[in-house]
Amino acid sequence: MSDLGTKKVLITGAAGWLGLNLVDVLANGIVEHPELSGGFGGLKIRCLLLPSDDEKPLEKIFPKVDILRGDVTSQSDCEKWCTDMDGAVVFHIAGIIHPKKIKQFYDINVGGTKNVLEAAIGAGAKRAVVMSSNSPCGCNPHRDHLFDEDSPYNPYMNYGRSKMLMEEAVKGIQNGGKLETVLIRAPWFYGPHQPPRQKLFFDMIRDGKGPIVGDGNNKRSMAFCQNLAQGLILGAMRKEANGKTYWIADERPYTMNEIMDTVERLLETEFDQKCKHKRMKLPSLAAELALNVDTMMQKAGLYHQKVHVLSEMNKTIACSVQRAKRELGYLPLVSLEEGMRRSLKDIYG
Repeated sequence: MSDLGTKKVLITGAAGWLGLNLVDVLANGIVEHPELSGGFGGLKIRCLLLPSDDEKPLEKIFPKVDILRGDVTSQSDCEKWCTDMDGAVVFHIAGIIHPKKIKQFYDINVGGTKNVLEAAIGAGAKRAVVMSSNSPCGCNPHRDHLFDEDSPYNPYMNYGRSKMLMEEAVKGIQNGGKLETVLIRAPWFYGPHQPPRQKLFFDMIRDGKGPIVGDGNNKRSMAFCQNLAQGLILGAMRKEANGKTYWIADERPYTMNEIMDTVERLLETEFDQKCKHKRMKLPSLAAELALNVDTMMQKAGLYHQKVHVLSEMNKTIACSVQRAKRELGYLPLVSLEEGMRRSLKDIYG
């Protein structure tokens, strides 16, 4: 049986894609990981869910979960959520990636994080493991470059800036000495419990509309959700992780061509999906034009998800997980083919 050093666990964003995978690993462990194989027995898990969140998938994984409805942007909601949870470990996963308005990046990713951590301090929590992103570091300068924990900030637009400011706020609280903190940076993640938009991505590949911008040899780090949940939990367990930042991803980055080809092959050979074996190929100029449009829209306080995603499609965003492997005992046990197999099974059965 694994040990967090406490039976009390506080989680934001637990009803989301990653949150459900985190609760699953806390409840059931990871069979292949020597320290996490048995799960964590006797935990009291309290989750802060939005009023609109569906609690049923969460309760199916962990029937005894304690749910409080609220919002990280409300200090009073955060304080109620933390009541009587002294000594707890906090997993702060909630955030916003694709908002309606730019202001939401800062209200939720920065202000919400401050509210969560101040409430945790007030309740006497032990440690907060906070989810960040690759975006504070932006895009790699060339295709063979890997970000590590010493890479400088170079935030990609407002999302990246909001996560950079969030990281700086977490470090400020760490320096205050009232709460232990660990920052986990995650790239593009994938795996079970995925939202409906992921099926659209798979269907596009099946139907010959999977977008390749440029030559498709730009690299992307990806994180299978179970790998990412493992990194979050090890960040909570390791005494020496206090005050540090870790990149958590699969063992190596993949080219966009490899990602698309892997999904297509699995769809056809293992899930009886007839694929057209085509790609929607666009020149790199399309991404650069999208970047210009995205920049102008964001300056006006507006955000368009498809434009923003297109602006990144020709870029390399890749990291090294060597420090996490060395210091946390992180084992990226699932790589692209097996991870996508499990992802597709979640949708196509």
